[in-house]
Amino acid sequence: MNEQVYLLEDDESICELVQCTLDMHSISCRTFPTVKAFFAAVEEHLPDVVLLDIMLADGNGLEVLARLKARYPDLCVIMLSALGKETDKVKGLNAGADDYIAKPFGVLELIARVNAALRRVRKTNRLRAGSVVLDPENMTVTYRGKPLELSNKEYQLLRYFMANEGKVLPRETILTDVWGYDGGETRTLDNHIARLRKLGLNFETVFGVGYKFIAD
Repeated sequence: MNEQVYLLEDDESICELVQCTLDMHSISCRTFPTVKAFFAAVEEHLPDVVLLDIMLADGNGLEVLARLKARYPDLCVIMLSALGKETDKVKGLNAGADDYIAKPFGVLELIARVNAALRRVRKTNRLRAGSVVLDPENMTVTYRGKPLELSNKEYQLLRYFMANEGKVLPRETILTDVWGYDGGETRTLDNHIARLRKLGLNFETVFGVGYKFIAD
C-alpha cells in the first residue's frame, strides 16, 4: 500500500517541518497552502490521512472538515491547530475529526499520531487504489467519493484488479480466477472492462496479453 498524507497548511515553515518529518519516516506527504489547491488534489487522488489546520488564509479548517466528512466519511482527518484549548479540541472532535494536535507540537508526537491513524486505516477491510475505495463488507465501491453502481461480476472483477493493482493480468488468468473457467471466449471479459472504463476507471490494454488496472 502506497500510503499518503495530505497537509492543508498556509504556514510554509510548518509545511516544511511536517513534510521533512514524515519523509524521514518513509511516509509520503503532499502539502497545500490553499483550500482550492487541496480540494483539487483530493478530487484527483484520495489520501489515507489528512492533516488540517483550522485558521487558513482562504478558508476555515472546520468548514473544510465538514466538506471532507460529508463526501468521504471514512477519510481519517487530524486537526493541526494553534487553537489548543480544551474547548477547541472538543469542537474539532465533535465536528468529525479523528484526532487533534495542538501547535506547537513535537515531531515525535506527530509521527506517533500519524502512524496510529495509518494503523487504523490498515485494519479496515477496505481496498483502496488511488481514488477508488472498495468495501467488501457492504459490497460498495466509490470513485472520487461517488458511489458506483456495479453488477456482481463487475464488482468481483474490480476487486480482483485492485488486489493486483499495477500488474499485467493475462486474459486467461482473469477468466479462471474471476469466472472460474479456463480458456474460452474472452468477449465477456472485454465487455466488462468496457463497462468499467465508461465509469471512468483506467484499464490499460496490453495487446496480446490482457489488462492492467492503473489507479489515479
